[in-house]
Amino acid sequence: MAPAQEQLEGEQIVAQNEDGTNCIERSRVTVIGSGNWGSVAAKLIASNTLMLDSFHDEVRMWVYEEVLPSGEKLTNVINQTNENVKYLPGIKLGKNVVADPDLDNAVKNATVLVFVTPHQFMEGICQRLVGKIKPDVEAISLIKGMEVKMEGPCMISSLISDQLGINCCVLMGANIANEIAVEKFSEATVGFRENKEVAERWVQLFSTPYFQVTAVQDVEGVELCGTLKNVVAIAAGLVDGLEMGNNTKAAIMRIGLREMRAFSKLMFSSVRDSTFFESCGVADLITTCMGGRNRKVAEAFAKNGGKRSFDELEAELLQGQKLQGVSTAKEVYAVLSNRGWLEMFPLFTTVHEICVGRIPPTAIVEYSEHKPKCCLT
Repeated sequence: MAPAQEQLEGEQIVAQNEDGTNCIERSRVTVIGSGNWGSVAAKLIASNTLMLDSFHDEVRMWVYEEVLPSGEKLTNVINQTNENVKYLPGIKLGKNVVADPDLDNAVKNATVLVFVTPHQFMEGICQRLVGKIKPDVEAISLIKGMEVKMEGPCMISSLISDQLGINCCVLMGANIANEIAVEKFSEATVGFRENKEVAERWVQLFSTPYFQVTAVQDVEGVELCGTLKNVVAIAAGLVDGLEMGNNTKAAIMRIGLREMRAFSKLMFSSVRDSTFFESCGVADLITTCMGGRNRKVAEAFAKNGGKRSFDELEAELLQGQKLQGVSTAKEVYAVLSNRGWLEMFPLFTTVHEICVGRIPPTAIVEYSEHKPKCCLT
């Protein structure tokens, strides 16, 4: 019998049948993105939907269709083998993960959307989704980056909320995807605005014995930590490529954390200092500067004396995955330049100027001779 009306009961939607009996309306999850991190996110979620009564077992994963060297379509291979052979080879995603190359079809029945694509594609994806999703959808962004518009920077969670008219939390943390894929212990932070019940539902959906998630009421702080640490990771990689040693790298990381905090608080006065001590803050900064893809490509850039572009090295080293640090450095530089803040953020400024070839990789430490005019408190 079809449900006649719905009402909220705690964290679950309760539908009332025509005979007055209640039944639970189970949430349907779609993951928008299927790269390295997107595939791991689908694996985490799929392991939990099988156990949670409030969710349908099936997890849809939108895949940007590609043709593999074998001539097979990536979506077909994922569905046949239960494995993303290009971006997460050797890892089973869960038999309840269904790859779908049609974005409209992937989201049409979803009540829960998980966004995990390179941030530079998000505006186009949101435009495609306008009018295609349910009005009561809850969303979360795992995307590290921001859009810079004429009126100023726009966080990806805000882009999603503004364009689609839905609530959007964020999840960030010290999360190197390949380590989580093989179930090594890790942590993450959910940032929410007002509704803690929604945040706790996200915690429930992502948490496993090896992936511990906590929630904090600071969307902008959590998201900016996840975004800005990629710029610092570029600096750390340059230091590694120049073989400057651990002391220099530690100094760069400390200065980077200081600039992350200062930039975040200048952009959003609501950002909390305590957020920088969560997994999304100092922990994510450390792991990204030690082992992430931004560090890896920046190291190669420095070893080549800046003579090979980041685009060329990305294509060679990442096998289809995308850097975030270079584009984020450009976006941060645009904000700093527009607001006259370049001299207040010498590390962020220098990283961008190195990335575009304006100054050599060795300038990553030379900037320290120029003290900021304003104190970064």
